[in-house]
Amino acid sequence: MNPKQIFLLFLLVAGCSAPETKNSPSFYKKISALESIKGKSQYVASPFVAAGDRVYLVGHQDGSFPDIGWHITGEMGGIWDHPIKLMDGFTAAIKAKEGREVYCLNNADQFTNFPIGNSHHFTWKEENIEIDRVQFIPDGVEGAIVEFTIHNQSQKNKELIFSFTGMIDLRPTWLGERTNMVDAEDQVTFDNNLSAVVAKDKDNPWHVVFGSSGRATVGQAEDLCPKQLRKGLGKDATLSYSVIVNANDEVIIPFYIAGSYQSEDALRANYDVLKTQGQALLEKKMDRFKKIDEASHLTIPDKEVQRMYEWLKYNTDWLTRNVLEQGRGLSAGLPDYPWWFGADATYALQGALVTGDHQLAKSTILLLHQLSKKTNSNGRIVHEVSTNGSVYNAGNVNETAQFITLVNTYYAWTGDKELVSQLFPDLKKGIQWLLGEKDPDGNRYPNGSGMMEIPGLESELEMIDVAVYTQQAVASAASLATALGDIATASEYQKIADELKVKIDTEWWQPKESSFGDFRGTVAEAMPVLNAALVRSDTLGKTWAVKELETTKKNMASYSVGKRIPHVIYHNWVVNTPMETGIADSVKARAALTKAKAYENAFGAFVTGIDRTEEADSVVLKSRRKVFSYTGAVMTLPTSVLAVGAARYAGADEALHYVKKLQQSFSYALPGSMYEVSPDFGMMTQAWNIYGVAVPLINYIFGIQPKAFDKSIYLSPQLPVSWKDASIENVKMGANSLSLTINLKNDYKEYRISQTIADWNIFIDVKKTKKILVNDKEVAVKSISNNWLKISGKELVVKIY
Repeated sequence: MNPKQIFLLFLLVAGCSAPETKNSPSFYKKISALESIKGKSQYVASPFVAAGDRVYLVGHQDGSFPDIGWHITGEMGGIWDHPIKLMDGFTAAIKAKEGREVYCLNNADQFTNFPIGNSHHFTWKEENIEIDRVQFIPDGVEGAIVEFTIHNQSQKNKELIFSFTGMIDLRPTWLGERTNMVDAEDQVTFDNNLSAVVAKDKDNPWHVVFGSSGRATVGQAEDLCPKQLRKGLGKDATLSYSVIVNANDEVIIPFYIAGSYQSEDALRANYDVLKTQGQALLEKKMDRFKKIDEASHLTIPDKEVQRMYEWLKYNTDWLTRNVLEQGRGLSAGLPDYPWWFGADATYALQGALVTGDHQLAKSTILLLHQLSKKTNSNGRIVHEVSTNGSVYNAGNVNETAQFITLVNTYYAWTGDKELVSQLFPDLKKGIQWLLGEKDPDGNRYPNGSGMMEIPGLESELEMIDVAVYTQQAVASAASLATALGDIATASEYQKIADELKVKIDTEWWQPKESSFGDFRGTVAEAMPVLNAALVRSDTLGKTWAVKELETTKKNMASYSVGKRIPHVIYHNWVVNTPMETGIADSVKARAALTKAKAYENAFGAFVTGIDRTEEADSVVLKSRRKVFSYTGAVMTLPTSVLAVGAARYAGADEALHYVKKLQQSFSYALPGSMYEVSPDFGMMTQAWNIYGVAVPLINYIFGIQPKAFDKSIYLSPQLPVSWKDASIENVKMGANSLSLTINLKNDYKEYRISQTIADWNIFIDVKKTKKILVNDKEVAVKSISNNWLKISGKELVVKIY
């Protein structure tokens, strides 16, 4: 940061122009009345986020704003209004008017997270003063509100100086230079009419303003806290306040921080909205989050899992980015992935769909489609796009396949045929790209990189996840073609999908390993990958893995030259995708799920099995690493894939086994959130986390599988053994909403079902049933077709004996 600093004096005289009175509306009091989770003292020096859909703020739980992140080194924290950054953060300090001692508000003794904001509590013991800082980011506005409440716990009136320093740093997002976003020096002035600091990037229409209530006059002020050396072309500006806090009383000082990357007029309009409508915006957001909680609302015996589920819905909202020039979509994670990813969205949006945010799913699908069509003309889906619209990676092979399946899942939950009609021509291009250009040998296994970012596995080999997700995509495209009345295309696709399912189950299985292969290729193609794995394992000191790989190397000598076979080398998590998608036959699936347990710890599944740690303290990762790396990581996505696979093949208790592993990481470092790498590394909140919790619970444990396009709901609940009662309310599907309460009695199970539209058909799995009552009327078991009981109506009570 340029060391030059501008000092401004903001004089507020108690009794006539005090910042606020104790009777003024308080953001802190309203927010602190909400559900909350307190942070841990050992993690105060780790990140938190307060987010709206336009702006978000990232700092540390202790109240400081250190340099954070690696995507733009040290710049991923602070206050962002994508595609620009507004500020690196701010500092605040307090001192007695006649004293010398300064108390900097960067060492909070308690951090508390709320669904729509967060607070930091500070204690100045020497002066018997406590301070609460709360931040709230409204929706639809380029700005943030930060409020300080100073509590005088003493019996004496206190005359204080309060200073607020904004660390201005107007700069472009990652890849900004590709769209001619070039950072320049920030110019800072004091606007007497606004009583606020206004800054502009010298060469760009990027602006930020911050200030408080009351009038201000200009003069010399002092930044009371030590200066932090920072990179960039920004400047600091300080506002100081003279404040009297009466004995056993409090004073509230709100700050309004607004931005615009378009014009100064827009900046001033945003600032005015924050100051005049802040309380209304808070109430509006509180109402909206109440609706988020009410949608697909769970009541289950495991209250820890229930709480995690609830907060992951909030996490999804925190990660919603609305950049008007690009669109509104679910970003991947914070602080380093605040933009959009193809693969990440295909997992995360399954969770968004089952928890009721169909509009977010639709807007993200449209955003990815639009960006992909602009970048690729062949149906290929992009991998990573910055918020200025610049595409970093045109798309890994798996992402096109997964996107097609996502659209099919979206259609099942929404019945939105119009969107399917709009996208289907490009989805067909995507199938052609997968089975044409990416499949040079015509065996229906596209060549190229999938989810694994490991040297050797980013080449043009055949990868297990690419093959599996391609089969799923072709089957999904067949369903979509049927919906559109294109029977010839549907028949063609379904034939390919059916053949692929059998082929993958057969040709990718390695019986010696009880596992599907990481990849498929000849010995000549596999040897460089194996040698790279040996180097990796030896470097990491994994002697067991080196021994195993040496044996694998010897066994390769017996394989036919030139014959493609499945190779199990890295034990990567993607070998479990055949179970996730339902491709594996039941015998292989159970064997593979048993094998998978060898590559997990208390928090979940290792990304790469040969990185497995065997030391006694391995259950807690040593996460304070200086260099960002996924080597040796246990991640939430591999664990989520196992949770879904276990739900499909091994039942509710095995699915819950993995959901509980995810729960071990919930609130571990950031209260109310779950890190990308378990338990406390990488992104502090990650979009795909909801996939591994909401999908196993709703699709499999509650067994809800809608077909909104034909007004049908399929129910096949399977509760864990220890659960006797469970309910889910307001599950949105199309125009309908379903609620289901399950009670397991000694000799029967009872389903209490309600739906808002009476004429939707509900099909209930009644296999191995002796007697059925629907609203106390017996239904002849022999009359039931294919083990599915068909019923309809708004209120239904079904007893199955």
